Amino acid sequence: MSIEFIDRKTQYQTLKSGINERIQGVLDHGQFIMGPEVRELEARLASRVGARHCITVSSGTDALLLALMALEIGPGDEVITTPFTFVSTAEVIALLGAVPVFIDVEPDTCNMDSRLLAAAITPRTRAIIPVSLYGQVCDMDEINAIAARKGIPVIEDAAQSFGAVYRGRPSCGLSTIGCTSFFPSKPLGCYGDGGAIFTDDDSLATAMRELRIHGQSRRYYHTRVGIGGRMDTLQCAVVLAKLDHFDFELEQRIRIGADYLTLLRNLKSLAPPVVRPDRSCVWAQFTVQSDDRDVFIATLQAAGVPAAIHYPVPLHKQPAYERISRIEGLLDHAERLAGRVFSLPMHPYLTSDAQASIVAALKGNDAHHA
Repeated sequence: MSIEFIDRKTQYQTLKSGINERIQGVLDHGQFIMGPEVRELEARLASRVGARHCITVSSGTDALLLALMALEIGPGDEVITTPFTFVSTAEVIALLGAVPVFIDVEPDTCNMDSRLLAAAITPRTRAIIPVSLYGQVCDMDEINAIAARKGIPVIEDAAQSFGAVYRGRPSCGLSTIGCTSFFPSKPLGCYGDGGAIFTDDDSLATAMRELRIHGQSRRYYHTRVGIGGRMDTLQCAVVLAKLDHFDFELEQRIRIGADYLTLLRNLKSLAPPVVRPDRSCVWAQFTVQSDDRDVFIATLQAAGVPAAIHYPVPLHKQPAYERISRIEGLLDHAERLAGRVFSLPMHPYLTSDAQASIVAALKGNDAHHA
């Protein structure tokens, strides 16, 4: 049996006619930059999230960058985030000359520990970026409450959690600004790079729309220093086609995730992920923990099962960030997780037979090392 880590081929075969029709539409009208599909996608995404504004952009990284630029964050400012995430989260802070401030994560969800946030805030704190890692939203109400007392905006890095729900509300619509990614491996992915920004703030939305087109308020009239951050019309067309089936795929992700949790609950040397009862997880990755990670991964590979590590080195240990970031408190959980986590195949088309094979390999290794 061939097991895919993320099965984009089966997804394409399933959605082929709709995707091809949408792409052909763009090829026919020829508006490859800012074509009608861009506005259509923005309207549909804003409606889904319940936000006043959606701005599609060239990547999830640029979504975060444009959010910070709209907030006019620059040299000497501090932005609090987590060290246990993909590098983009801190990269955009550093690119603007600001200081990434790292606080530790919860050992079970791997998300920012909101109890550590207040102590990290200084007069230089200009924004907070919690990361909804692996598809589960952070403690956004607690984070927002702490930020509101200090008048600090919150940017949800929801690159992995589009479609997730937190206390009845959708990810991306929970804070000052929400940013997501349509990178191909994400729950809602395009066929290249893409992303989106959500906000209810009219002035921030205007700023981000101008910033993504080189700071233009109208053609060749530049009110801001911006970037080339537009999402291609073709990529918007792909997301529109996939959006028609997204609710079905979310149901499958949640079902497959629940099956994993049931099948893995009695393993002695492996800890399954934890989902808080007041929120859902869309399983951008299904990431487990073990002190025997290398042995488990080798066992899986021998059984023909792919695995990945998200993420092996926390950001405060990365050479580019060691000297330019500030650490608030101990980052013990982030450091320990980096040595323990590994991700199993997860996608909406994962069959029960494939899942059984994956779990059988894990259980065989667990029994051997228990």
